[in-house]
Amino acid sequence: MYNSKKTKIVATLGPSTDSKNTLLEMIKNGVNVFRINFSHAEYSIIEEKIKQIRSINEEYDYSISILGDLQGPKLRIGIVKGGTQVKEGDTIEFITGMPFEGSASQVYMNYKYFPKDVKKGERVVLDDGKLIFEVVSTDEKSKVLAKVIQGGALKSKKGVNLPNTRISLSALTEKDIKDAKFAIQNGVDWLALSFVREKEDLQTLKKLIEKYSPHKIPIIAKIEKPEAIEHINEIVEASDGLMVARGDLGVEVPFEQVPLIQKELVRKAKMAKKPVIIATQMMESMIDSLTPTRAEVNDVANSIMDGADAVMLSGETSVGKYPVEVIKKIHSIIQSVEDSSLISVQSKPPKNWNERFITNAVCYQAAHMTSKIDAKGIVTLTNSGYTAFRISAVRPQAHILVFTSSKHILTQLNLLWGVRAFYYDKMETTDTTIREVNQISKEKGFVEKGDMMINLVAMPIKAKGMVNTLRLTCIE
Repeated sequence: MYNSKKTKIVATLGPSTDSKNTLLEMIKNGVNVFRINFSHAEYSIIEEKIKQIRSINEEYDYSISILGDLQGPKLRIGIVKGGTQVKEGDTIEFITGMPFEGSASQVYMNYKYFPKDVKKGERVVLDDGKLIFEVVSTDEKSKVLAKVIQGGALKSKKGVNLPNTRISLSALTEKDIKDAKFAIQNGVDWLALSFVREKEDLQTLKKLIEKYSPHKIPIIAKIEKPEAIEHINEIVEASDGLMVARGDLGVEVPFEQVPLIQKELVRKAKMAKKPVIIATQMMESMIDSLTPTRAEVNDVANSIMDGADAVMLSGETSVGKYPVEVIKKIHSIIQSVEDSSLISVQSKPPKNWNERFITNAVCYQAAHMTSKIDAKGIVTLTNSGYTAFRISAVRPQAHILVFTSSKHILTQLNLLWGVRAFYYDKMETTDTTIREVNQISKEKGFVEKGDMMINLVAMPIKAKGMVNTLRLTCIE
């Protein structure tokens, strides 16, 4: 049976995944979603990669998903002369305008509103926290004078974080708009928005999708700013899922706070019945090594035990030496941990009446019923993917088998915990449909003769409405 694990693996594309054969081997060993990092990708290369993934899906009957990750307002310094060092107590000028080669006394900043946004006493953090500066003064036009708090090597084009500053730049930059249009045009399944601060950031991207996409593309909100933590409830409500982006988050907030923030973000996502991805430095040592550290193994295991729907690899697969081997390792960690009785994901029954109350109630009861009657699978038919989200969030013991006549829903659902999606477009009668999808489930090895199955359908089935019926079936 293909990829029997329930926690999903997201792998970032890059030079290390150039060949179609490498992609196929990664999929065979556990990858469910490929991530396109628009911070570093060229359109021609992305197009080729998308074609390869879709080709593999068709050829091998997979439903691998594609996540387009928008860069957001990523601040960077410019080129710096090689070997430049800055020392504690020294001062340095950050200068906007025309790019130039930087030195220990002056460096180019790519964000033109930097002098207007920052204030005296605020921190400027470079290179994922390796260098720390404090603003001494700003002319509010083009120059900011800062004192070195933590020194070291000043390297070219390193990222800048402003943990105390509310930047005026939109979370959806001009580059992001261009990249989002390209991603939509090429049929990505999900879009992730970086440096989300409030729900309005997500609404701007949502409007862009509505304008340019023929169907809904769900949005993942990347949580990596202090403002996002402050507005997390409204962000969860406005998004379709969360990503705990621990790299920038660990620079923007005190790093010792990140573990508890991670647990709280997972909890909030699960209560909202939305998927959550844990990202950054999961298996980073495997960029160059065939063996992860014990700390990395524990980190991955703890993320799964927190309740993550998916874990994400970045440099490990994009530029690492062992993209297939790292998938094998993280797959083995997932399989050894995810069925533990120590894992407890909170889920409350639906209470508030709305147009989906019946569907929500049926999905919730179906998920909880599996353990009571030892059902081996829940089978649901969906036109929007909604029931898959609801069932997945409750974490039933049984297989979650989703049948849909929509090709784009088919691949979107591959991100969700435990979900296996299949194409099915025959909607004649309820009895015929249930019999056929159960037979497919049996042929694919998910259930055997005599197993109990829970079938969720919308009646009348030809109307393709919302799920309103639960039926118990014994596999023949």
